[in-house]
Amino acid sequence: MYPILDKINNPNDIKKIDKQDYNRLAKEIRAFLARNVSKTGGHLASNLGVVELTMAIHLCLDFPEDKLIWDVGHQSYVHKILTGRKDRFETLRQYGGLSGFPRISESDTDAFDSGHASTSVSVGLGYAFAREMQNKHNKVFTVIGDGSMTGGLFYEAVNNAVSLKSGMIIVLNDNNMSISKSVGGMSHYLMRLRTDSRYRQLKENTKEFIKSIPEVGEKLVDKVKRSKSHIKHLFIPGMIFEDMGLTYMGPIDGHDINELVRTFNDALSLNKPVVVHVKTVKGKGYRFAEANPSMFHGVEPFNVNDGQVKKVKSPGVTSYNSVFGKKLVSLAENDDKICAVCAAMPQGTGLTEFADTYKDRFFDVGIAEEHAVTFAGALAAGGMKPVVALYSTFLQRAYDQLIHDICLSKHHVVFAIDRGGLVGSDGETHQGIFDISYLTSIPNLTVMAPKNDWELEAMLEYALNECDGPVAIRYPRGDAYTGLSEYCQDIDGLKAEVIHEGKHIAMLAYGSMVERAEKAYNTLISEGINVTLVNMRYAKPIDYAMVDKMCKEHEYVITLEENVMSGGLSEHIAAYISWKNLSCKCISVCLPDEYIEHGSCDILYKKYGIDAETITERVRGIINEGKA
Repeated sequence: MYPILDKINNPNDIKKIDKQDYNRLAKEIRAFLARNVSKTGGHLASNLGVVELTMAIHLCLDFPEDKLIWDVGHQSYVHKILTGRKDRFETLRQYGGLSGFPRISESDTDAFDSGHASTSVSVGLGYAFAREMQNKHNKVFTVIGDGSMTGGLFYEAVNNAVSLKSGMIIVLNDNNMSISKSVGGMSHYLMRLRTDSRYRQLKENTKEFIKSIPEVGEKLVDKVKRSKSHIKHLFIPGMIFEDMGLTYMGPIDGHDINELVRTFNDALSLNKPVVVHVKTVKGKGYRFAEANPSMFHGVEPFNVNDGQVKKVKSPGVTSYNSVFGKKLVSLAENDDKICAVCAAMPQGTGLTEFADTYKDRFFDVGIAEEHAVTFAGALAAGGMKPVVALYSTFLQRAYDQLIHDICLSKHHVVFAIDRGGLVGSDGETHQGIFDISYLTSIPNLTVMAPKNDWELEAMLEYALNECDGPVAIRYPRGDAYTGLSEYCQDIDGLKAEVIHEGKHIAMLAYGSMVERAEKAYNTLISEGINVTLVNMRYAKPIDYAMVDKMCKEHEYVITLEENVMSGGLSEHIAAYISWKNLSCKCISVCLPDEYIEHGSCDILYKKYGIDAETITERVRGIINEGKA
């Protein structure tokens, strides 16, 4: 089925392929990617766009001695295919299978674990300096997308790179996209580099003139191509990379393997830090991904023949981020101080409608979470009501800004924290299992989580209209829970909500765990086991009056949260019960203090004991045997 690709079974096997077969190999890799990702889901468009680029890098490196670092890492599928892992691709992002990101534990050809943006140049620089100090001679390549260049860590690393005394190649993979279309000054700068007519005209005129010289023209053209001259510096405004002390080459066609190899070898021969600007097409070779690269950035399993996603939502089912987005639009209609901020993910965070409706009040700052948070703090200080929508795992990047620029001065900023809890197939770097811990450690911050769609809307309205300081609202990925709609106690007053009253055991559930606790309750009540269920609502401040009440009326209190134990709601409540010397016994149902691997959420819920069935079994164990 793949006559050329089947010859590649180990790292460096690509060097055995005839040059005349490179384009055929690229086509086979694209077909392989589309067929396999259509079954497992994953990051398709970005990988289709770097097929030739990855092949060219592999032709210039020897693994595992040489180091290739991918920024973010979701575009490393081709690298995995070329390093002996293609036979496991049917397990991609499945529990126990291949990760969708580089993982050192998976292969020694993966130089660094990754999953977040803007880290690659720092990593590459660390490897290069380590090489210098040990008198080694291995090559170091980093690949960073234009979207990731909005992250401040990139500039911190580049500022340090000029002190490197040996070679390092920084490949700028420029496809004018991050997840959505790239935004900001760097995007405009790169567009000028791609399209500047003076540079292109000078290059073409000079080339034609030299070629016209009898006998030596063609040879001179080849030498000029390889020269280290920076005459382009005179004709392209800015030249930010050269001005920062790096040598710049490009832009070049990222789908021309031979040109890529020639350029990389030229760059390596300089033995200094070099930026190679490569222009690629996200989704290339699969027409549905080329037409809609945002959809195929991270796609669910789909039909490879027509590009249609196989999973169809049931009528009336709405995601949490859609509930959030629609409610925010509704609130903004009557309050012109409400504005929204995101970091390169308007669609992923549910802000597309807001961005279309209130263009002047919407700010996509690019992949720059630290800036997003501080910027929002100043918006609030200036009299606006900013809502910052970020994934839980990405808000981690702005922890200092939360402490210093928001909460210290009690700025009224609302944080809509999407994908709180386990997110599944993206694995360790994307699981939102630390936010309760890191948020509740910060003074002046109110931290809440809804049990269902209604409560998310109510919390957002309360946070914007009734609070005068910073507020974080945490909700999970996926479909919004619509159950328990009859339980709609006013959320004002920072109070927990009793949903069912029973005896012996009280389940204190937070956010996404209320749904699973309710399922456990329904099973238990059908068995004649009557327990209490409380929706805690607030992780900061905790309703300790409710905890006191539950401890006085029950023998056991079970805390339930989708967060690690350390620093979480469970630990806070357990510490309180111990400090107050309350007579009830406290049992914590939460995640262990470790990174959680990739796999479907249902598998992970079961493995770590936070699914409804395991909760039911825990309660049965207490009732029937008198122990947890």
